[in-house]
Amino acid sequence: MSSPQPGILDGIPPHARYLEFHRRPGDVPVAVVLRDLAGISVDLGAVIGLGPGLLAGLGATIPGHMAFPALSGPGCEVPSTQADLWAWVRGEDPGEALLNARAIEHEVADAFGIERMVDGFRYRDGRDLTGYEDGTENPKGDAAVAAACGVGGESFVAVQQWMHDLDLFDSHPPGVRDRIIGRRLEDNEELADAPPAAHVSRTGQESFEPEAFLLRRSMPWADITGEGLMFVSFSATVDPFLAQMRRMAGLDDGVIDALFGFTRPMTGSLFWCPPVRDGCLVLPELRP
Repeated sequence: MSSPQPGILDGIPPHARYLEFHRRPGDVPVAVVLRDLAGISVDLGAVIGLGPGLLAGLGATIPGHMAFPALSGPGCEVPSTQADLWAWVRGEDPGEALLNARAIEHEVADAFGIERMVDGFRYRDGRDLTGYEDGTENPKGDAAVAAACGVGGESFVAVQQWMHDLDLFDSHPPGVRDRIIGRRLEDNEELADAPPAAHVSRTGQESFEPEAFLLRRSMPWADITGEGLMFVSFSATVDPFLAQMRRMAGLDDGVIDALFGFTRPMTGSLFWCPPVRDGCLVLPELRP
């Protein structure tokens, strides 16, 4: 019997490395490399996702899978940088994350090249670098499984790298910051009078029809270029994420999420995360 990849439902690890790959020409067929990848044990050390173009090129059709759509709202841009293969590599320390990532890189090197690599880390008890808790409204228990995974254990994941302007955010008085997020920093309580542009007002999962539940697994990142949040959300279909992203960009009512005032997405990809059976990925039939 198939089940979700273990890392999807596990909590945020202390450290992570995010890898995005593109197909590259070579003598070794992509399908062969993916079948070899499916032969290795998948545990809490990594979550693997496959892009729609990659699967379509191999003759596999995943209902509802699609490339990340570029969106343009009133005063904001949401780019699409769709990759072919994704790995969220997890570790208890930076060295473990690095070595786990190297193992995956070597496993797929005959057919895939690294397009993007970002190191993430857990801040305090799972907070964004602004200090606000990320994923407060995450479903729990059976509800988390239902939100994140299909009946066969498969899942879809949306991945975006957001870059923050922390100097700009920190320049606002605490009350203004709370109204951007829609929660009080001091106790994480939602503001009763949160403005329509507040992030919680834009993304309230029960406010959509149908409801748009996601399981968020985001982590901060920082390097010489800046810092921000690697947004990662798992769902049984791509629809909940797309509904939330469209509303954030103001495409429903012309009101854009106040987050865009100090942060912006630099990337955007959607991947299908196959289930596992006996600890190994269960792939669809792939054309040679």
